[in-house]
Amino acid sequence: MKTIKISLAFLFLTLAVSSAQAQTTEELVKEWERARAYTKEYLEAMPEAGYALKPTSEMRSFAEQMLHLTDTDYRFISAATGEEPAVKDLEKTTTDKSKANVTKLTLDGYDFVINSIKKLPTPDLQTQIKLFGRFDLSKLTAIQKAFEHQTHHRGQTTVYIRLAKATPPAEKLF
Repeated sequence: MKTIKISLAFLFLTLAVSSAQAQTTEELVKEWERARAYTKEYLEAMPEAGYALKPTSEMRSFAEQMLHLTDTDYRFISAATGEEPAVKDLEKTTTDKSKANVTKLTLDGYDFVINSIKKLPTPDLQTQIKLFGRFDLSKLTAIQKAFEHQTHHRGQTTVYIRLAKATPPAEKLF
C-alpha cells in the first residue's frame, strides 16, 4: 500500500511538472500581454517627479528600474527567439528619463517580446539553447525566466510609487 501511495504521489508530481512545462506560444503571448498592461498601469501610476526617485542612493531610480526590466526582456527574449532588438543598454544610454519616454521605451520592449514570441512555433519552445553562453535550458525556460525577472522588478517599484505618495495598481493575476 505504501508503494502504491508513493507511486501515485510521484505520478501526480510528474504530471504537475509536465503540465507546467507544456505552455503554448499563444498562452505565453497572453501572459506577456497581461504583463504589459499591468506594467503600463505602474508607469501611469508614478507621478512625473517620481521617475527620478531613488529610495536610497545605491538603488536604481524608478525610471532606471523600468529601463533595466526592459533591457533584460530584450536580452532573454532575443536569446530565446533569435530576434534582434533595435535598441540595447537602455538603462545606461537613455538620457531622457521622463515619464513619457520611459513609458514608450518600456512598452516598446513588451511589444518586442510579444511579437518575437508570436513568431516562435510552440514545438520550438522545447528546443535547448545556451543562454548567455552559460546556462543550458529550453527556449520556454528562458522566456519564463524573463517573465520572472520583469515581475520581480515591477514588484519592487510598488515601494517607489508609495514613496512618491501615489497608489500602485491593484494585483492583476488574470
